[in-house]
Amino acid sequence: MLLGQAEILGTWKTIDDVDGQASSHVQLESRDGKVYGKVVKLLEVADDVVCELCEGANKNKPVLGLEIITDMKKSGDSYKGGRILDPENGKTYKCRIQLVDGVLEVRGYIGIVALGRTQKWYRVN
Repeated sequence: MLLGQAEILGTWKTIDDVDGQASSHVQLESRDGKVYGKVVKLLEVADDVVCELCEGANKNKPVLGLEIITDMKKSGDSYKGGRILDPENGKTYKCRIQLVDGVLEVRGYIGIVALGRTQKWYRVN
């Protein structure tokens, strides 16, 4: 585990940036020096919902247990270089994760960071 990485590892409650509702719990873990995240609990939908709009290997996979964050690497005060999957629309975006005052700011974007959306995630104790 890289120095500083432990601060973002663990389980986080995701908050939808559109309606402000808590939607899931995502567990962030370290593998081979990178951070990955999978859905470990669904809050607003049934546990058997699948990723209908996903493509490739994730097509029709259950959202519960789905790895939605991949290959994030520490870069300064944030994590970059990886991807985030939005199970609602099946699209994958570039991702930046940053811990700000105990809140995880997760930004999915296309092209440049300015063209994206940020969700705030809160640690689950």
